[in-house]
Amino acid sequence: MKKRTFASVWDAIEDTPETAASMRVRAELMIAVQRYVEKRDETQSQTAKRLGITQPRLNDLLRGRIEKFSLDALVNMLARVGRQVNVTVKKAA
Repeated sequence: MKKRTFASVWDAIEDTPETAASMRVRAELMIAVQRYVEKRDETQSQTAKRLGITQPRLNDLLRGRIEKFSLDALVNMLARVGRQVNVTVKKAA
């Protein structure tokens, strides 16, 4: 059996490089939102309101349900709370 290595877990589990790339970026943005939430000293409902989403939706995010969030939705949440999202494009390894 030949051993395969991957640049990320998304490369290993997704069917296409395009889907893997999207999932990598979504995961990074979700982590940024999760870190924001962890630093808040308020209820999930209050934080959800700041993010412009409902508390159940925030709960989905905190539980890592990545399939429920688009790149646009995550960028919008971060922008609502004063976070700037920067994009770096580089040649694939």
